[in-house]
Amino acid sequence: MDKQPSGLQLWILGARPRTLPAAFVPVFVAIGRALSQDVETTKLWWCGFFALIVSVSLQVGVNYANDYSDGIKGTDAKRVGPLRLVGSGLVPAKSVKTAALIAFGVAAVFGLFIALATTLLLIPLGVLCIAAGWLYTGGPKPYGYLGFGELFVFVFFGLVATSGSVYAITQTIDYETVVASCIVGLLACALLVVNNLRDIPGDTTANKLTLAVRMGDAMTRKLYYAMFLCVVLLILLLGVRDRSVLIALVGLVTTFPALKAVRAGALGRELIPVLGATGKAQFAIGLLLAVGLAL
Repeated sequence: MDKQPSGLQLWILGARPRTLPAAFVPVFVAIGRALSQDVETTKLWWCGFFALIVSVSLQVGVNYANDYSDGIKGTDAKRVGPLRLVGSGLVPAKSVKTAALIAFGVAAVFGLFIALATTLLLIPLGVLCIAAGWLYTGGPKPYGYLGFGELFVFVFFGLVATSGSVYAITQTIDYETVVASCIVGLLACALLVVNNLRDIPGDTTANKLTLAVRMGDAMTRKLYYAMFLCVVLLILLLGVRDRSVLIALVGLVTTFPALKAVRAGALGRELIPVLGATGKAQFAIGLLLAVGLAL
């Protein structure tokens, strides 16, 4: 019998490390975009570093909040994915809720520093991000249970995280920033799509009507492919104005293992490594996009 994780290892697993590229990529892309503009070096790096703390804290906060809300609802009672803290019974629900609030608190503090140094318009945006993170699976009518999870991820981990970071550093948002934000959002959505594809049986039983449950297995696999196709098209669109961003297309090589597994009909636990492979692809494409924008 496998030994159950404990202590710090348990909390690290609960933070869902495979999803963290969704937090790093928007800030890296934002810094890449800012480097191509006339921005004070000191401001670029301290603001970028604080934005990274905010982004990672929000991601971890959402993960813990999701763990807590799904756990107390019984959604994670029967699952094939990685361990959940509350659903497994290894950590009290109250402790996971506290961890989520602490993570959101860290994001709020560093976000406030950025807002006070740049523009107060970022404060209501930050409040909206935290509220959206909690209400994803929490509250009386969690929108993640209604099939709007992908929309949340696209907006907040794509458009808001990337464009918001660029605006915090440069006080401007332009065409290239918006298109790059859409690329980041689609990559983050692909991560959620394959996660929800894996969980279709359990989510159906728990009446968690994710987009994958609503669309079904076959259409969800097509959606996963479509998101990477859209990423290619948007990179090419950016390349019309700036050929250097085409370097991001090289990162698509890293998507092949995940795409192959999804096409082959991987199910259940077979999709766990696909989730990790999707995160690696997201990180590789995002990092190369950031380099291309900087050049």
